[in-house]
Amino acid sequence: MSEIRNPVLPGFHPDPSILRVGDDYYLATSTFEWYPGVRLHHSRDLVHWRPLGGALSSLRLLDLAGAPDSGGVWAPGLTWADGLFYLVFTDVKGYSGFFDTPNYLVTAPSIDGPWSDPIPLHARGFDPSLFHDDDGRTWLLSNRTDWRPGRPWASGIIAQELDRAAGKLVGEPVEIYRGTAAGMTEGPHLYRRDGWYILLTAEGGTDWFHQVTVARARHPLGPYQTDPAGPLLTSVHRPGLTLQKAGHGSLVETPGGEWFLAHLAARPLSRPRGRCILGRETAIQRVTWTEDGWPRIEGGVPHDVVNGPDLPEHPWPAVVQDFGGPQWNSLRRPAEPSWVTVLDPGAVRILGGRSAAAHTGESLLARRVDAFRASFEATVDFTPVGFQQTAGVVAYYNSRNWYFLRVGWDGEVVVELTSRVRGRLRAHGPAVPVSGPVRLRLDLDHGELTASCGDVRWGPLDASVLSDEHAFESDGENALAWGFTGAFVGLWVQDLTGGELAADFSEVRYRS
Repeated sequence: MSEIRNPVLPGFHPDPSILRVGDDYYLATSTFEWYPGVRLHHSRDLVHWRPLGGALSSLRLLDLAGAPDSGGVWAPGLTWADGLFYLVFTDVKGYSGFFDTPNYLVTAPSIDGPWSDPIPLHARGFDPSLFHDDDGRTWLLSNRTDWRPGRPWASGIIAQELDRAAGKLVGEPVEIYRGTAAGMTEGPHLYRRDGWYILLTAEGGTDWFHQVTVARARHPLGPYQTDPAGPLLTSVHRPGLTLQKAGHGSLVETPGGEWFLAHLAARPLSRPRGRCILGRETAIQRVTWTEDGWPRIEGGVPHDVVNGPDLPEHPWPAVVQDFGGPQWNSLRRPAEPSWVTVLDPGAVRILGGRSAAAHTGESLLARRVDAFRASFEATVDFTPVGFQQTAGVVAYYNSRNWYFLRVGWDGEVVVELTSRVRGRLRAHGPAVPVSGPVRLRLDLDHGELTASCGDVRWGPLDASVLSDEHAFESDGENALAWGFTGAFVGLWVQDLTGGELAADFSEVRYRS
């Protein structure tokens, strides 16, 4: 029997929605302010996964201009009906005190698209999912948010019928589940098994107290009874486990009747409960069922290694690392020819854009960091004529937390390391005069980051600031900035004059 080694999707891959269509398995995960929206993976054995890129790859499908850090696409739901893939998602426009959470539906005849124009659904809450019942009816589930001071912001799970043929909601939303004392009830997914409607929710907040809660009913609208045995999955009481923050799960059944749970988890730099620079990742657990119809995971905790399904092994060829491949992402705007030109498979020209503080028009191409030890390097050909023009390699978490090894101007062309930590800008000496193309490199070793240009080194620096925990900021009552994404490394070009001065990058290499 094959083994599932967790996490199956290392690095930033949270909120997994898992789906089987025939012999194919698909995972959809959140992407927040990064393009393309809704990251997709494909497997035939639940062990080996290949990236397909993102579903929402154009402005027609998704406009992230102005999206706050850790806003944008939250918790997609992927299902199949009528010979179509159905994908629902939230495009979060704001979350500080008020939650602005419009939800959308797109469909496609193939997982590769083309995806239809988005159909607006309600904006009452986030984490949407669809349940297609045996009687032909479809239900849209989500949580419900409450902005009122002193009220729980996640105030229960609601359901509303979706007319698939008409592509619109009908009737009124109904509250079907209030959740447990763990609170912050979200991430609903509904299934039908042996006459029961099985409702999975995520509770406790997507942090150390996260869990998967199960309830069931005889009707999709309830009333629901919570599993008296407690959470299906959590690591809250086991801070020494490798996989922490376990929660937000979805179920899949194999043709042979085996069940598995895909869920998010995080691996801290240190235990107990160190910072998580890789973000929230996707893991898979084996599920069994009790005689009276409740799902169970051994010990109720996440396991690093799981017995895989009784399926033929199906490894995939190595992923191509060239530009345009599924591992590359762009910040808040699609990587279009208006600002990105692939010169050859290993080289790219990027026109200078705005700073990250603008939350729109940035020129940043990046990929997820997927291991605690990784390196990223590129040759940069860039000739600025003023201090407002700069280009280089970046270790990036969000607009307020990054390290930028850059070619810039300070009376002459120089290479310098600049950081922004919790919004505070800092220059790290020395500034090294250069001419012509230069080789820039970043090395990550767990909690340390080192930058280098030839024989000149900067650091070691504190890499833990590129973590979910450090990125979170609060005024004591409301989140001012969430940390939902994990660390990236990439290529960044800024031209704050508006002149779009180009930088050429070649021999771009990532190793982990």
